[in-house]
Amino acid sequence: MNGERLPASLLPAAGRRDWLRATAAASLALGLGGCGFRLRGALQLPFSSLRTNLSERSEIGRELRAQLAASGVQVVGPAPAGQPPQPVDVELTVLTEQRERVVVGVTAIGQVRELQLRVRFKFRVRSGKGRDLIDDLELLQERDLSYDEALVLGKQAEEELLYREMQSDIVRQLMRRL
Repeated sequence: MNGERLPASLLPAAGRRDWLRATAAASLALGLGGCGFRLRGALQLPFSSLRTNLSERSEIGRELRAQLAASGVQVVGPAPAGQPPQPVDVELTVLTEQRERVVVGVTAIGQVRELQLRVRFKFRVRSGKGRDLIDDLELLQERDLSYDEALVLGKQAEEELLYREMQSDIVRQLMRRL
């Protein structure tokens, strides 16, 4: 305003508003801290070394190795032929890892209208001494994708994004089970 002073009756209201904002922010911070809220960090796993047959080229394998490393777990690959395997706490054996793309909807003239994308991941976990910790277990993620032949490039990008999302979900589920 051009040099005018605020009336005295407005100053206490502005000060009161600032005090209420500060009080609300402080009580929100205390409330979140008191309820046990904290950001999710790296998982603390009950073992320090893991052997796996996951391929270095597998997207699930890369993401799982990164998650395990962030949790402080040493990941060991299979032993070279003719050498005894290095002792580890846990052994993760991947039985199958596959992507599927199934047509679930077509038009009257036979054009594809809807696809279902699936990622299957079957594994077993044993202790370093050979005792079964998790019997053969399959994790399955499915997503539906509408399809339009006029938008092929965009749909391919969306399909890859959905596959990456499903693989990340599988890694999170696997980490929780470990």
